[in-house]
Amino acid sequence: MITISPAFISNYLLGAFDDLVIINSWGETSFFYNPKNLSPRGTYFCTIKENDGENDKASALHRDKVFRFNFGITRPTFLKLFGTVPTRPPKGGVINGSYDFTQLDTLCPHPVYGWMCWVAIINPSEQSFKELESLISESYRLVLQKHQKKHKSCLRKEHELTNKCSEK
Repeated sequence: MITISPAFISNYLLGAFDDLVIINSWGETSFFYNPKNLSPRGTYFCTIKENDGENDKASALHRDKVFRFNFGITRPTFLKLFGTVPTRPPKGGVINGSYDFTQLDTLCPHPVYGWMCWVAIINPSEQSFKELESLISESYRLVLQKHQKKHKSCLRKEHELTNKCSEK
């Protein structure tokens, strides 16, 4: 099994999808959709996590050269893959289910954000990553929809405020 690297995933994402901004913090590389830098960060697209976090240790990322690739998918796709959407875990906890969050090269719900239909895979192989490409594209389309909805609302509020100001 040939495992791909975080750099490979980063290069793939930046080459395949437009208007991404990278922010490194909390031991992870986060990819945001942010065309024209409309917001401070943008809309979350995906992350590559290389270290355990205070509230996210379920994947044992302290192991040598182990990382986890995470992204959100639609609820229907999540249900098709896993049968149910788990409930939100308590702070510092993980979602309920019989998942081994430490297993390499296996797609599973995100240990913390599975309740939001996020998925995760630790050290994906080339073959697994290739199989994930359609899900990653779905994730990007989902992010575009969220971003558009969020900014339509902001633009509408801005327009309403401008009209109120010009009426006085």
